[in-house]
Amino acid sequence: MSDGPPPSITRALRDPPSVASWNLQQWEALVREARRTNLLSRLAHEVADCGLSDRVPPAPRAHLVAAQTLAQAQADAMRREVTYIRQALAKVDVEIVLLKGAAYLMAGLPAARGRLFTDVDILVPYERLPEVEAALMLHGWFATHHSAYDQRYYREWMHELPPLRHAVRTTVVDVHHAILPRTARLKPSSATLLAAARPIPGQDRLRVLSPTDLVLHSATHLFHNEELSQGLRDLADLDSLLRHFGDDPGFWNELPQRAVELDLARPLHYGVRHASRLFGTPVPDAARANIERHAPPPWLDGIVGTLYERALRPVAAGEPGLLTPLARQALFVRAHWLRMPAVLLARHLASKALRIDRDGN
Repeated sequence: MSDGPPPSITRALRDPPSVASWNLQQWEALVREARRTNLLSRLAHEVADCGLSDRVPPAPRAHLVAAQTLAQAQADAMRREVTYIRQALAKVDVEIVLLKGAAYLMAGLPAARGRLFTDVDILVPYERLPEVEAALMLHGWFATHHSAYDQRYYREWMHELPPLRHAVRTTVVDVHHAILPRTARLKPSSATLLAAARPIPGQDRLRVLSPTDLVLHSATHLFHNEELSQGLRDLADLDSLLRHFGDDPGFWNELPQRAVELDLARPLHYGVRHASRLFGTPVPDAARANIERHAPPPWLDGIVGTLYERALRPVAAGEPGLLTPLARQALFVRAHWLRMPAVLLARHLASKALRIDRDGN
C-alpha cells in the first residue's frame, strides 16, 4: 500500500479525485468500508462525476457499477411507492409532507444521488392520523408491533404510528405527526414545520420541509437516534444538504435563527461540528459562531463529541477493539434519555427486559 493516510470512505467522499491514484489493495479496503456504511453507491456517483471511472481498477469498478444499478432500482421503487401512498390518501384532505430519503428523491436534491432507501416517512397533522391510517389500511397496509404495550408506546408517547407494512409489496410507511417523540425534552412545533413546507413541482399534494427545516430534521434525526448503524450515511446526507442549500447566502443567516425557533439549536451544533470534521463541510465563520453559541457546556460537549467521533467511525472487518460498540451503546442510552422522562424511561426499559426474558430473545 502506498504511503499516506489509510483509505476511508470519508476521505474518498471529501476528496474524490484522490482515489485516482489508489492501488488495488486500497480500493479493496475502501469498497468494504463503503459497503458497510451504505455509501458505496454514493461513492460511485462521486467518482463518475469526476470522470474517474475508467481509472478505477476493473474489480472495484464492477462493484461501483453494481452499486449504482442497485441505487437506481431502489430510487425507481421509491418513486412508485410514493405514488401508491398518494393514491391511497387521495380522498383524505391532507397535504403529504415527505421526510428524509423520500423527500430528497422527490425534490431532486443531490442527497438522493446514490442513496439507498428502506421505508417511506411522511409527516401529517396529529389530528389527521386516524383518517390517514384508515385510508392506508384500506389500500393494503397493515399495522406492525401488535402487542398492547407497543401500541401504547407508539400512540401515546412517540412521534409516529406503529410502522405500516404493505401486505403484497412488504414495503413500509412510517406516518409521523412530529419529528421527535411527544415525551422528548426538545419540543419542535409540528405546526411550524408544516406551515413552512413547500410543494414539489409537478407532484400534486406532495410537499417537503423548507431548506432550513430539512437540515434541522436531518441533524435531529441523527443526533437523537438510538440506532447508529447508519450514522455515517445520515451524516453524509447532512453534509450534502448543507453544501447544496449553503450556496444561498441567506440560508446561513436563517439556519441558526430557525434552529432556535424550533428548539433544535443543540442537534444543529452537533450536526455542523461532525459534518465539518468528517466531511469537511464548508460553514461560514459567522454562521458557525452563531451555531456555537448554543453548544453545551465544554465538559459535556467534549464527552458527547468524543462518543460520536468514535460511534460514527465504520467498524473494520475483524476489528478487535470494543471502543466503537461501547460508544454506540452509550449513545443508545443517551438517545433514550433525551426521548423520555426518567420514570417513563425506567418503565419502558423494564418492560422491554421482561419481554426479552419471557420470549427468550
